[in-house]
Amino acid sequence: MSSTPNTPEPGLLRAVGRWQILGLSINDVVGSGIYLLPAVAFGLLGPFSVWAILLAGGLVSLLVLCYAKAASYFERQGGSYLYAREAFGPFVGFQVGWTIWLTRISVAASLSNGLADAVARFWPAALDGAGRTVVVVGSLLLLVTINVVGVRWAARAATVFVIGKLLPLLLFVFIGLFHVDWGLAFGGPPAGLTATAATDAALLLLFAYAGFENLPAAAGEYRDPRRNVPFALLTMIACVTLLYAAVQLVAQGTLPALADAATPLADAGAGFGGEALALALTVGAALSILGTNNNTMLLGPRFVHALASDGYGPSALARIHPRFRTPAVAVIVQGALALALALTGSFVQLALLSMVTRLLGYIATAGSVLVLQRRHGDAPGSLRLPGGPLIPVAALLLSLWLLLSASAANLVAVAVALGVGALVYRFPRRDAPGTRT
Repeated sequence: MSSTPNTPEPGLLRAVGRWQILGLSINDVVGSGIYLLPAVAFGLLGPFSVWAILLAGGLVSLLVLCYAKAASYFERQGGSYLYAREAFGPFVGFQVGWTIWLTRISVAASLSNGLADAVARFWPAALDGAGRTVVVVGSLLLLVTINVVGVRWAARAATVFVIGKLLPLLLFVFIGLFHVDWGLAFGGPPAGLTATAATDAALLLLFAYAGFENLPAAAGEYRDPRRNVPFALLTMIACVTLLYAAVQLVAQGTLPALADAATPLADAGAGFGGEALALALTVGAALSILGTNNNTMLLGPRFVHALASDGYGPSALARIHPRFRTPAVAVIVQGALALALALTGSFVQLALLSMVTRLLGYIATAGSVLVLQRRHGDAPGSLRLPGGPLIPVAALLLSLWLLLSASAANLVAVAVALGVGALVYRFPRRDAPGTRT
C-alpha cells in the first residue's frame, strides 16, 4: 500500500498544537542521561567535553534534518516505519517499525526501574521489595491511563514533565555560571586520552540526543504536522544542544571530582546552591525519567498501531477508541508487556536492542529521504534541505559508522528480532490490506 505524501490518517483527532509538539520533542530527548552525562563525558574527554557536546549536536542535526524533511512529506502516523515503507517497500518498513516498537517496550521497562532508583534517594523503600513494585506498577499504570484517555492529555502531561525537568537544569546553569572556575572548566587535556576513549565518548554523546526519532510516529494526531513536526525537531535540537553544553560547562567548572561523581549535578549543585538545589535536581531527575517514559508510552504504541493497520498482528491493535480517539489497545498492550519485563527483570536482553534498532531507523530514514526527494522533489509545503542529497548522505554515513561500532551482542540480538519480525510479516491477517509489492 502506498500513500500520497499529504494524505491524512483517518479516524484520529488532531489535538496537539505546535508548542505542545515541541514539548513532546524536548521531553523525549532530555531524559535521565543529562543527569549522568557530565561525569562520564568528563571522565573520557576532560575539558574537551563541552566542545564535544556541541560537535555531537551538530552531527545529530544531520539526522534531525532527515527526519524533518521526511516528516514534511506526510500527515500520516508511522515515523521511520512510514518513511521506509514508502521508499523501500512494506517488508523494510515493517522491520523498521517492528524493531522500534520492541525498543519502546524495553525502554519503558528500563525507565520505570530507573524511576524507582531516582525516587530511592528520598524514599529508600523504593530500592527493592514492595516499595519498588509500587513505583514501577504505579508509574506505568499512570502513564497508560493518561495515554488511553487521549493524546491531548498525554501532551499536557508532557508539558508538565518538560517544565519539571527543565526548571532545575536552568537553575543549575543560571546559578552555577556565577560560580564557575574557568581554569577548572577549561584546564589541560585528560591524562591518557586514547582513540578508543574518544570513540566511546562520541557514541555516548551522540546517543544522548536519541529520542527525537519518535516524534513523527504520532503525526496523525498533530495539527498541521507537515509544518509543525519539522519546526519542533529543528527547534528542539538547537535548544537541547545549548542546554547540554551549558550543563556540562557548569558541572566541570564547579565540581573538581566530576569524573568520579555518582550524581554529578546534585553534587555540583549542593556545592554552590546548597542542599535545596541538590534536592530540586534530584526531583528533576525523577520527573525527567517519568516524562521520557510518558513519551515512550505515547509514541511507541503508534508504531504497532501502524503495523496492525497494515495487516500485521491482531486487528485489535489497529482499533481507535470510539470516545478517546486513541489506539487504546496498543497502549494497553505495550504497558502490560513493559510491566511484565520491568517486574521480572527479563527486559535487560531487550534493552540491548535499543542502540542498534535506533540506528536501523536512522539508516532507513536517511535513505528514504534520498528516495523521496528523487520521487517527489521539493513538494509544495515540504522542507527544503540545503545541498540537495548532501545532508542525507552524510547522515547515512554517520549512522553506518555507528552501526559498525556496535557490540556483537547488540548485533546478534537485533538479528534475532529481525528473524521474528520476518515470521510475523510472512503471515499477515487475512483481512490485511494489499501491502505487498
